This record gives sequence, C-alpha cells and structure tokens, in this order.
Amino acid sequence: MIKFVFGLFLWCGLYGCNSSCPTISLRMDKQVAPVFIRQEENSVLHIQVDNTTDKELVLNKLVLSAKGTSRIEAVKQIRIYFTGLNPNFSSTVLFGHTQDAREVNTFKGQQALKPGINHFWVSVCLSENALLSDKIHFTCTDATLSDACVVVADSLPVLSSAVGYAVRLRGDDQVNAYRIPGLVCTPKGTLIAVYDVRYNSAVDLQENIDVGVSRSVDGGQTWLPMQIAMDMGEWGGRSHKENGIGDPAILVDPQTGRVWIAGLWLHGNPGKRAWWASKPGITPEETGQFVLAYSDDDGATWSEPINITSQVKKKEWYLCFQGPGMGITTQEGTLVFPAQFKDKNQVPYSTIIYSKDKGKTWNIGTGARSNTTEAQVVELTDGSLMLNMRDDRGGSRAVMITKDFGKTWTEHVSSRSALPEPVCQASLIRIHLKGGKPALAFFNPANTQGRVHSTLKISLDEGVTWPEKYHTLVYEPGSYGYSCLTQIDSTTLGVLYEGAGELYFQRLNIGE
Repeated sequence: MIKFVFGLFLWCGLYGCNSSCPTISLRMDKQVAPVFIRQEENSVLHIQVDNTTDKELVLNKLVLSAKGTSRIEAVKQIRIYFTGLNPNFSSTVLFGHTQDAREVNTFKGQQALKPGINHFWVSVCLSENALLSDKIHFTCTDATLSDACVVVADSLPVLSSAVGYAVRLRGDDQVNAYRIPGLVCTPKGTLIAVYDVRYNSAVDLQENIDVGVSRSVDGGQTWLPMQIAMDMGEWGGRSHKENGIGDPAILVDPQTGRVWIAGLWLHGNPGKRAWWASKPGITPEETGQFVLAYSDDDGATWSEPINITSQVKKKEWYLCFQGPGMGITTQEGTLVFPAQFKDKNQVPYSTIIYSKDKGKTWNIGTGARSNTTEAQVVELTDGSLMLNMRDDRGGSRAVMITKDFGKTWTEHVSSRSALPEPVCQASLIRIHLKGGKPALAFFNPANTQGRVHSTLKISLDEGVTWPEKYHTLVYEPGSYGYSCLTQIDSTTLGVLYEGAGELYFQRLNIGE
C-alpha cells in the first residue's frame, strides 16, 4: 500500500475564520493495481477525511487533479464513493461522478462526516481507446466543508496506476469463473492464453470445466473472442459435469510453430475433487487422464484430444498430470512440460514429462522432491533443466536441477530460501535482455501469509539470487494467485494472472 499523509493548512472562506471552524486532516493512499480495460470499477485513490470533532460535519466538495495522466481521453468516467467509517471499497454510496474526465475534476455533494476517519474512494472506468502504455494519475487537491472551511494540501504527490486488460471477467459468456492461466507468445507474435472455463462455480475438478483459449495479435491491447480448445463432452455416457478437463499448461515449439496444450481430464466422480477422487489405474474409469491437444495455425483451431496417460503414468500412482502454466522447448528441440504425480502412497512429487520426437511419444522423469506439486521448468545456459516447485511445507519455493531429463535431481542453492510463497502456483521463464544477456523472470504472490503482493522478480545469475532492486510489485490485492509470464519482445514481458475468478493481462517493461 502506497500511503501519503499531507501537511495541511486550513483556509477559511469569504467571511473569515472563527474559533468554531474545525481542523480537518486528509490522507490518501492506494493499492498497487492496474486500471483494467473492460472493468467497470477500478479504484485509483483512497481518501481519508478525519473528523476529529464530536459532531457530524458536512463535506460538499472534492477536487481531483489528473495532472500527469498520459492521455486524459483514456478515462471515460470518474466516480467517487463514500463508505463511511468502513475502510473497504464499496460502490454502494455515490458522492459524485463525471462522464467527462478533465485535468481538474470537481465533485459536489452533501456528505455527512461522522466523528472519526471517513473514507472516500475514487474509481475510474476506461474508454475504448485506452492503451496498455497509458498511465493514470489522480490526487485530491481540495476538500470543502459546508461552513466554507477548506482543506488544502501543502504538497500534491502523484499516485500512478498502470493500465491492464481484463481478458476474462466473471459472467463473460455466462461463465461463473475463470482460473489457472497459461500464456505463450508464438514465433508470429501471437499471444495465446489458456485457462479453466468453470461454468458453474470456481471450484476445481470434478465439475463442468473446459479449457478455454483467448488470442491477441497486437501484443495484448485487444483480445479475440474466447474459443474452447479442450472439451470432453459427454464421453462414456456421462454429462459434461462428469467429464471436466482443466488445469492447462501451454507450450510453443518455435522450430515448428506448433502449440501444445496439456490438460487433466476426470471422468465420473461428480462433486468430488480430482485430487482425492483419482485412484490407481490407467483407464478413465479409474484415474485422472493426461490429455494433449495441438494447433498448427497459431491457436485458431485445435486438434482432437490425445490421451498419453499410458505413456507417462505408472499404474500404481493415484494421479499424474501437468504443471499448470507453461512448458518449454529446449535448444535442442525437446518438448518439456512440468508435471506432478501422487505415488502409490499418495505422496505428491513434482517432475517433468518430455518428448524428443516432437510429441509423437512422451516420457516422464522421477519425482524431484516429495510434497511438491505445481511446478515450472526452464533451461539454464549449460543445458540443464531447473524445476521450480510449489512446496506443501510452505514458506518458500523448492528448486531442483536435472541434467538427464529427470532421471536424477540435485537441489539448487536457492531452494527453500530465495523465493517466499504462501503455497501457491508461480511462473518462471527464461528471458533474453538487450545484447543477448540471459536472465530469469519469476512471478508469484510474494508473501508467506497469503496470496497477496503478486511480484515480478529478475535474476541475472541463473536463479542463484533475486536482488530486491529487481523486484516490481504488480498487483497488491488478495487474489487466487496463479500466473503465467511470457516474453513479447526484447523489452517487454506479458503476464496473465488471477484476480478472484477473473484473468488479467499486463505488459511489463523489463527496463523499468
């Protein structure tokens, strides 16, 4: 939370000051979060007016400055809401609004202020011509009481918000929730996002869930209508709700242009969570299925499902499936997906699956570390693979290295210390900086207590250290916490991350 407490002075109106004129303090803060295209309400400023008297006062004017906003025409509407003594945002009580955003915006009303700290929230809605490169700046410059006493700030700090894109909002296409993001940038520059389409509720498999796809051909500025890439229909005589498929991971092969999606399909077991419903065996009636689909036209169309369960799962295991997030293609052309399995004792392990023949056949590695699940994989400069894992012990990410595609593993020096987490999925990718210098980028809720403070971190030494000077807080509020990074060009990363049942996209400048 960015907070500013101003030195204030009280200016009395036309009829002069008197001893009854109260002294009012005004504070402002904001959470670090973008303003999202397609989202109706975007909080950009929190104003706190402290009524230190023992009686109600009336505030009848607030003035907001948008000076520093890159393009004021990007803002379609500004609203100010009053939440009384409740410090949480709500759009119930409207103090004032404008449909015509300007550099200076005046809002008039008659709002009673009870003794104590009274809360106002500034919310904006962006216009259709808003750009992801825009910056939105707002600060409060004036607050007027009905008795003509005016609160004026000595200094006017600018509170800035980036612009993002709400790729999927709850209710889009009559869907209850969208979860589990994956993201790649193809050799043609197309961004392909995959995710769970959770029709009925936000809960995990088993439910009526398909794997959806959204595509952008302009770097994330706009997104084409949603497609369904993986849908098991009414297989085996059971309903869609008993043939859910989800938790996708996506992989692009730059050598062929083919894009792969991996998904977990669960057959039967209505209302039971896949993690516990899946049993030993190989068939759909027994256990969760490891399923692939591919596209040869930059994600415009997708193949029929390809079931590789018998290739990668041991019969005695309870479950075997992908990442989720994204996979990689190594320099030598091997396709690699992060994966996980529950062994015969129901102990989970992170691992990888890989194909050395462009997806015709698949193999699986051994478990990298017990009690680890959702992982991401990158290739290091020496050709070894780094597996960065969600660790059920909590506290920090586990990191292991393999030089033989998962036959053997060694612990990395950063494991269980360098990357704090609240037990959650995360994103890790290799990026290429200007001049060809290699680096790693990591994104997760960087907090051990909860899924808050989603943060981008950069490492210039193969993940040994993640210096604080290369940390960027991207999304401060609480969320479901999952994310996926991709590199768009030499200066820009893209990240797709979860809100609460919604999916947000943001461009991040590597230099910044």
